[in-house]
Amino acid sequence: MNVEQFLYHEARLLDTGQLEAWLELFTDDATYWVPLEENQKDPLETSSIIHDDRTLLELRVKQARHPRAHARLPLARTVHQVGNIQILEKDAEVHVNSTLQLVEFRAEKQRVWGALVEHRLRRVGEGKAGSFRIAHKRVDLVNSEGELDGIAILF
Repeated sequence: MNVEQFLYHEARLLDTGQLEAWLELFTDDATYWVPLEENQKDPLETSSIIHDDRTLLELRVKQARHPRAHARLPLARTVHQVGNIQILEKDAEVHVNSTLQLVEFRAEKQRVWGALVEHRLRRVGEGKAGSFRIAHKRVDLVNSEGELDGIAILF
């Protein structure tokens, strides 16, 4: 699987509600970061919208599935459109920049999100069966400093 196919696969898992399979795309030491500020350099020195390690990401997925998670009900339906994929480096980790347009429909309301996304991918396996795992994902929302009205989706 090449880099583009991997990113499309990740988006499809989210859009079809396969959150556990999506979680399996992440390495054990992965980070998932949605900065609060434009050009934010460090997730620890400034507040973030989301800054999860693998354990917190697992908890986020479990909460989405919990029957008493009323803030998330009904579950959102989404369409992730990944584009402008640029592969920056190929070494132990592949650095990939892309854009994301996401349409979310939940509770009779539709929202559109836009973001610049950065993935750091690690290769697993070899040949045609080889693929990647996400070591780091950063999602810079274009409206991160605006009123977000609660985020109940994964980017």
